[in-house]
Formats: sequence, C-alpha cells, structure tokens
Amino acid sequence: MKMDFPKNLFYTKTHEWARREGDKEVYVGITQYAQEQISDVVFVELPKIGATVSAGKACAVVESVKAAYDIYAPVSGRVVKINDKLESSPQLVNQDSYGKGWFFAIEMENPEELKTLLRADEYANLLEKG
Repeated sequence: MKMDFPKNLFYTKTHEWARREGDKEVYVGITQYAQEQISDVVFVELPKIGATVSAGKACAVVESVKAAYDIYAPVSGRVVKINDKLESSPQLVNQDSYGKGWFFAIEMENPEELKTLLRADEYANLLEKG
C-alpha cells in the first residue's frame, strides 16, 4: 500500500493531520489511510465553534457505513472554524481528505505542541510497522 502524505502537515498516531496556518491556527482532518479504513463516510459530528479542545482527546466523530470513530485533537486550543460543508457532503472526507474534507480549525494555546506530532516520513514508518 503506497500512499503519499503531504510533507507540510503534522500527523498523529491516531491518524489525524494538522496543518499550521499563520501563527496559531491549525486545520485538522483525517489522513488518507484513516478515510480508507473508515470507508464510506456518511456523517461527521464536529465540535462547536468556541469549544476548548485538548491534545489527544476526542472532539469529533466520523460515522461510516461500518461504525463510528472518534477524532482526536492534535493540539490544545479553541475551535475557531468548522467545515460546515461536511454536514451536507460528508463524502468530501473520502474524496479529498487533505483538502475539502478538513474538519475544523483550532487556535493553538501552545504552538510548541506541534513538535510532539509526527512528520510525514515518521507517520509513513508508523503505518509500515503496522
């Protein structure tokens, strides 16, 4: 299974990605690997704007035809944007997991937390080891 993982993103061991935009904003979604494991996404429950999230804690849910899966915050902070297109088009997660299928954006409390996340090559190695 050969997958490309964008080098500009950070990754979690629970298969979320984080893309830093500016000083404190981080966009969050799930990896190509995760969306393939989940298969057909039928519903996404996003956190509320203004909600406080903690790194490593569940803050959203993705439902597929198979099951429901928790989505974990890669960094701590406050939710400042959600991708409301997912309400009517949850399949965007399967179609474009690194682009139009993003979930929410967090204003980070501590940008240093990004250093605890995996880089693309580290994430690819994690998957290879299974």
